[in-house]
Amino acid sequence: MNFNYIKTLVILLAISLTACSSDDDAVNNLGGENNVRIEFDAGVNGDALLLGAASYTNSNGESLTINRFNYIVSNFVLIDAEGTEFTYPKDDSYFVISEENELTEVLLENIPADEYVALRFGVGVDQEKYQQGAEGQGDFLQIAEENEMMWSWQAGYKFLNFEGTFTSESITEPTIFQIHMGSHGSSLDNYREVTLQLPTDALVSENLSPVVHMAVDANQVLDGQYKIELSEAAVVMIDEVKSPQISENVSGMFRVDHVHNGENVQH
Repeated sequence: MNFNYIKTLVILLAISLTACSSDDDAVNNLGGENNVRIEFDAGVNGDALLLGAASYTNSNGESLTINRFNYIVSNFVLIDAEGTEFTYPKDDSYFVISEENELTEVLLENIPADEYVALRFGVGVDQEKYQQGAEGQGDFLQIAEENEMMWSWQAGYKFLNFEGTFTSESITEPTIFQIHMGSHGSSLDNYREVTLQLPTDALVSENLSPVVHMAVDANQVLDGQYKIELSEAAVVMIDEVKSPQISENVSGMFRVDHVHNGENVQH
């Protein structure tokens, strides 16, 4: 057998064993705590989302220019391979994601060391939190107001604020659309929870601080499980039929693209 061939095989085997050993060391040496960062990368049916600068055509035959894509995520839970759940402190677990204001990441601090295989979170604000009253919202109430995520305290939070202009076969001039979705009392509760498996385990330890890259498809708002035609109603805010449908669509717009397990990354 060719000597160079044997030498190459030996080198490749050594590299493989070293990589495996490095991975094993990272897993076996989990301990302490660290942060988990979740980055929300917005797109539209596979294309990058460019606010106000591009048009996107959905399966309803409508062409949209998106000017605003804001939503609330909350109540984060990390789940390990044994099904054990770590629930992030509730009072600190409400965030606005806003493309226009460059609020595109969530930082979860002081997460216990573990190998996490799944992530659960809410879209919107749950009834338990809202019923604590304005005084019980902490700083989040002001953050929501500053990012156009409130109607008023009495009317509640906007879980989704999706706005722009559109044209269609029947509407040829650019027309404003506004899709605002939230809960309206206990009778119309549009809060939803999403559970996502991670394509790669998120490793947390004193020296490992993972970044979860979330792909978010804005096209799903109108073109998901339910088809919402702007040509029928360009403004949807409080609708007993369409609002729950939009909430289901929104809960389906999230996908974990990849996980980066960074070593010695401190935030």
